[in-house]
Amino acid sequence: MQFHLDGYQFGDPAIARAAPEIEGGNVTSLPAEVDVMIVGCGPAGLTLAAQLARFPSIVTAIADQRDGPLELGQADGIACRTVEMFQAFGFAEKVLKEAYWVNETTFWKPDPANPASIARSGRIQDTEDGLSEFPHVILNQARVHEFYLDLMRKSPRRLEPAYGRRLISVDVAVEPVSHPVTLTFEHDVNGETRQEIVRARYAVGSDGARSVVRRSIGRELKGDAANQAWGVMDVLAVTDFPDIRMKAAVHSSGEGNLLIIPREGGYLVRLYVEMDKLAEDERVADRKITSDRLVAAAQRILHPYTLDVKEIAWWSVYEIGQRITDRFDNVTDPSAGDRIPSVFIAGDACHTHSPKAGQGMNVSMQDTFNLGWKLAAVLQGLARPELLLTYSAERQGIAQDLIDFDREFARMFSAKPVEDGEAAADAVDPKAFQRYFVKQGRFTAGTATHYRPSVLTSDAAHQPLATGFTVGMRFHSAPVVRLADGKPMELGHAAEADGRWRLYAFAPAGDTGMAGGAIAELMAWLETDAASPVRRFTPAGADADAVFDVRAIFQQGFRDLAFGLMPGLLRPAKGSFGLTDYEKVFCADLKSGIDIFDLRGIDREKGALIVVRPDQYVADVLPLQVRVPLTAYFDRLLLPQG
Repeated sequence: MQFHLDGYQFGDPAIARAAPEIEGGNVTSLPAEVDVMIVGCGPAGLTLAAQLARFPSIVTAIADQRDGPLELGQADGIACRTVEMFQAFGFAEKVLKEAYWVNETTFWKPDPANPASIARSGRIQDTEDGLSEFPHVILNQARVHEFYLDLMRKSPRRLEPAYGRRLISVDVAVEPVSHPVTLTFEHDVNGETRQEIVRARYAVGSDGARSVVRRSIGRELKGDAANQAWGVMDVLAVTDFPDIRMKAAVHSSGEGNLLIIPREGGYLVRLYVEMDKLAEDERVADRKITSDRLVAAAQRILHPYTLDVKEIAWWSVYEIGQRITDRFDNVTDPSAGDRIPSVFIAGDACHTHSPKAGQGMNVSMQDTFNLGWKLAAVLQGLARPELLLTYSAERQGIAQDLIDFDREFARMFSAKPVEDGEAAADAVDPKAFQRYFVKQGRFTAGTATHYRPSVLTSDAAHQPLATGFTVGMRFHSAPVVRLADGKPMELGHAAEADGRWRLYAFAPAGDTGMAGGAIAELMAWLETDAASPVRRFTPAGADADAVFDVRAIFQQGFRDLAFGLMPGLLRPAKGSFGLTDYEKVFCADLKSGIDIFDLRGIDREKGALIVVRPDQYVADVLPLQVRVPLTAYFDRLLLPQG
């Protein structure tokens, strides 16, 4: 985090300076006009609100039908990739401090010597080494919400949700107008129901599986139900089950299956309990399953171990189902080319699935992390409105991948285990389930997302220059040392959720940043040439890195280079005082022996330029000397600035 750029600021540096006309505090009424109206204070809605709130010029509002913030959430699993995103928002350390870390996963099946009892059949490391600098963790969804809400309150917009608002309707103007979306809300004031009407440039529905926003744009969740009832409960219990503080998948012989997820704090544990098979067209509510039945089922599954539940903090029942919409916006004919979306849906509003793979909350937040920077760029006049068409195109495909994975994962988890000498048609060998779990580890970690070639993702023609930065996948951080102060750090942690593009220039062997080298030539072109994207797309009077955050990484140790001799673009003068930014230049971490050039397959002789989107995904890998592909890429996305 950098601060004090425009003068010394005492107190909490996370509290941004707000414009004089912006006031924080409780929301008594929704504004009549906004740039973005977000419906729903779930993880998807808050991710978007927190991102947009950091832009002082963008008027954002967020409303929820609840009377206040969530107190106890249903989602709990936080994938490695999501923690990487939290790092960009600035609260990953808080999450890691409170959360349960999933280090091992164990597998249990019927004991071959006594099938009425269970026995451990295997254990694996939960996340493969080197997949991320962050672990897979478990934390109450309500705490994640609190971190976002705190971020919003401290943002330049001082954004607060409007609670107790029921969305009644969403209407989109046919004729072009500045605020084409009209949203009508109802809320109760002293026993009287009142209406509020908000006109927005864009509206985003993150209002759950029964989304009013989705229905208003004619989208429908389609898919299948597995006709299987499951219960879930957070409990404080005394037990002799040896893996109660491990993530554990338990298949019993005849009593069903159980997934154990230890919770934060050292005592609480979540149990997903297989219950009844549902008849065709039967709903889980018809069974009137009680919490006592959940406890009894868990006790039977864990035999011969005992489970004495002292308190149930929360419980629910659900049926497995996977559903998705065909598009995530209100565009009816994307091939027409002249229709820009004004209404978007995200999270459960456009895809639903079982909770056992732990992907629902994670993928929902990634939805709006994808959308947020695009909306900000368009609203600030930096990007072409057509950029907004890429949200549905990218995220619908990712959600479909999740649906396909979740369907198979849920099937295997719910299946009867194969026992020695017996194999029912729908049974699954527990060892096969364990192999599937290992095989899909990158998917459940959230790191397998791979955007296909498009206007935002290149064809990877120069991928051999950096084999560890796969085009279309997330920028995989690695250790470096900052040149100016010798600080060991993760390169990816220099990037914030601020809507800026990243250009990482990896120097070829022998390059020290001096004149005549590839890095100096690239920086000079970016800084001075009229065709450079930095020159073309940075607003007049803005800091040199307002749109493009350019950084360089050298192969030498930090004691072998001189910061003062680096090109001007790598030590830009910024802010009202023209202060030097000392945090643009890095070196390989030679002391620890973890060299980023080796870790990420950077061509040492040629170096490479890595173009990274504001949501941390690699857009292209290019040679340091190539200019045309870089200019062409941004010409089709961004708008020239005066």
